Amino acid sequence: MAIEYAKTSPYYNTNTHGFFLDVTQFRKIPKDTSDVTFKINQTYKHRPDLLANDLYGDSRLWWVFAQRNPNTIKDPVFDFTPGTTIFIPKKDTVFAALGL
Repeated sequence: MAIEYAKTSPYYNTNTHGFFLDVTQFRKIPKDTSDVTFKINQTYKHRPDLLANDLYGDSRLWWVFAQRNPNTIKDPVFDFTPGTTIFIPKKDTVFAALGL
């Protein structure tokens, strides 16, 4: 039985073999001129889920920030530190890219 992941999951495009994931197929979050820069503050320290909930209304999209900022965020939780500046895609861009 194959596992199906939700469209909000970073593993949505990754094939499964029974209960095992294949090599991860990362989902693309395109760069856009409407992306805004954001300096992570103390409120969101190690909490990309809170920022995703505030911006997109869905904490399951926490991984979007790491995908959009691969040169800045290697660890999606522990690199989410105050003072780090990242690009944040607009809700419309994210939802269109993920088919939501």
